Amino acid sequence: MASAAQIEADERQSVREMASTLSLTGILLLACLAIFILPTMQFVAREGWSGEEGAHGPIILFTGLWLLWREWVPARRFTSEPNIALVSVLLVLTVPLYVFARVTQIVEIEAYLMYGTLLVVLYSIIGGAAMKRLWFPLLYLGFAFPPPDTLVAAVTVPLKIELSRVSIAFLDLFGYPIGGEGVRIFIGQYELLVAAACSGLNSIISLTAISLFYVYLRHQAEWRYALLLVILVIPIALMANFARVLILILLTYHAGEATAQGFLHNFAGIFMFAVALGLTFLLDELIRPIWKKRVQKVD
Repeated sequence: MASAAQIEADERQSVREMASTLSLTGILLLACLAIFILPTMQFVAREGWSGEEGAHGPIILFTGLWLLWREWVPARRFTSEPNIALVSVLLVLTVPLYVFARVTQIVEIEAYLMYGTLLVVLYSIIGGAAMKRLWFPLLYLGFAFPPPDTLVAAVTVPLKIELSRVSIAFLDLFGYPIGGEGVRIFIGQYELLVAAACSGLNSIISLTAISLFYVYLRHQAEWRYALLLVILVIPIALMANFARVLILILLTYHAGEATAQGFLHNFAGIFMFAVALGLTFLLDELIRPIWKKRVQKVD
């Protein structure tokens, strides 16, 4: 296992190699990429990251870029020649679609097409072998972009309806004057609407991304165990959003709509996300010894 000093030396060597090979062509390529990337990223930041559903985007972007730089140190020795024909075909497909999405300002499609084009350009520079060793940072960075609205609508509508139904049934057990229809909840004299942010999809996406980052750094070589933890993130995220909806319903009933829709509304979301993240880490600590014993028995 490489020491910290060796890793730091490798990183410095990587910087020197990149600086020495940065020719005029490289500078022009970087300038073209900046022109290509910056307008879309500005659009994503304004339209996708400004709301609760995309708040995790900047965190994933910066941690993903750091991880990409970290993994490039061992991966750079595997650079190879790309398949030029494949690069040409992929660029012919992605660039016109990107231009169309840019003109029509469909932020989700534009962002993914931009990222796909960047992956093709990266492949044309470093080849397939090096990209295989960068698979996780490249996959992780994809979570920085908001999912398409059609996908969000298809997933969130049934989640919202089910979340409303379960919340009503649960509070009804404790004698609360509560009822509902679809995504509407009636409690006392108040009427609440379960929004897309409360459905659990946003928490699933952000929790999955952050958990993937955590699992990769800690259990990089144990993909089966990592997959198990990622699967367990989904029920944790759904339970956290269920608790959030219950908190907001009870706040509305006992403290009034103004209180529930003010600061405490956003605080409840942040608090339950932190709880869900903490539960993921705790679950890792609890399951880890059991998994080790199981693996030892199999061996």
